[in-house]
Amino acid sequence: MSEYFDLRREDGSKTGAVKERTLVHRDGDLHGTAHVWILRPSGSGFDVLLQRRSMEKDAYPGCWDISSAGHLPAGSDFLESALRELGEELGLTAAPDELYFAGFRHRIAREIFRGVPFMDNEYSAVYLLLRPVEPSDLRLQKEELSEVRYFPYGWILEHLTDPKFQNCLYRDELEMVRHAWEEIKRSES
Repeated sequence: MSEYFDLRREDGSKTGAVKERTLVHRDGDLHGTAHVWILRPSGSGFDVLLQRRSMEKDAYPGCWDISSAGHLPAGSDFLESALRELGEELGLTAAPDELYFAGFRHRIAREIFRGVPFMDNEYSAVYLLLRPVEPSDLRLQKEELSEVRYFPYGWILEHLTDPKFQNCLYRDELEMVRHAWEEIKRSES
């Protein structure tokens, strides 16, 4: 079954055009995604729940990734997609007011997967979920991911470029997450 995405302008607004997923990634069209980072306090500051992508994924197979993330299907908005992805990938239900909006991010990545060029030109809404979440309580969507695990934030930064820690994470988004975490903690005190 084909997926269709709304094409977007640099400011994230929709252009009015819709395009099929494989063509969007072939041509590098700007499209929307929603990212949800699940965090918990720890002695070192905070831990981040990461998911390991399924080996069957068309992009970044087997890599550690954001807690929950996904494309915006045509006609969908950012928050709606963030909540849907939590449910689909992790079996987790969240209310809109449980997600803390950290900001928007634009990135372009050019890769080759299974011999096919892949250009990911994403305009992403980044959210944090700070509710206690136990990995053992989650129902993982096996077509999308193989496991989830908490990692200390500092450890992730230290190992971001370590080939033994295969991941598709980006330092600038991790810094965005840290900044939002600190902002939340300041507002609580």
